[in-house]
Amino acid sequence: MNHTESIFTQIGGVFCTPSIEINSKLNGVKAFVFDWDGVFNNAVKNENKSSTFNEADSMGTNMLRFSHYLLNKELPATAIISGEKNEMAFYFCEREHFNSCYYKVPHKLIALNHFCAQNNIQHSEVCYFFDDVLDLSIAAVCGVRVMINRKANPLFKNYLVQNNLVDYITAHESGNFSVREATEMLMGLNDNFNQCMDERKDFSPIYQEYLALRQATPTAFFSVSGEEIINGK
Repeated sequence: MNHTESIFTQIGGVFCTPSIEINSKLNGVKAFVFDWDGVFNNAVKNENKSSTFNEADSMGTNMLRFSHYLLNKELPATAIISGEKNEMAFYFCEREHFNSCYYKVPHKLIALNHFCAQNNIQHSEVCYFFDDVLDLSIAAVCGVRVMINRKANPLFKNYLVQNNLVDYITAHESGNFSVREATEMLMGLNDNFNQCMDERKDFSPIYQEYLALRQATPTAFFSVSGEEIINGK
């Protein structure tokens, strides 16, 4: 058990795949894709039929992207793929300069296929953060699978483990900074967490280089009509 696996196991994280194997798969990752409801929040809708996010999770996604940039000298592709329409997800994607935001997608593999084609990557080069049944078509094909925990569905978690659909289950539940946990875990496996903190603390030239590229990334919005991806928003 390496240092990162030990730290996250101690807080209750579950490595369904040994950390050394996750790290091997992570080395080939070129994109980070997130579900929205139940990942960045506890899936509760407000009166405007939307759901929100917290800044700690947002910072986690940014630092994970920076971690990738330090290792690969290129930005990872990023996307939200949601089964619903969430105005806060639109805002988040635009503010954080994600490449794509997919919404109202009943069969998420269609969106993933489109995203991979747009970015010239393979399913195996995607790291996916998810929480529920709608996400399984992606979890079945992508490279690294992180489940955002929810203690209310033990049978679902057993199903994921038995069918090799998850690599890591967070200790923290959805809406409780679990994305931050997952991103720090992956940065730990990248073995550059401290460097990321130092570079951001100092607002170093390489962080500014990364940030300029990130800020220049436009966000495209898509939805689905039948089996076809259409321009959205």
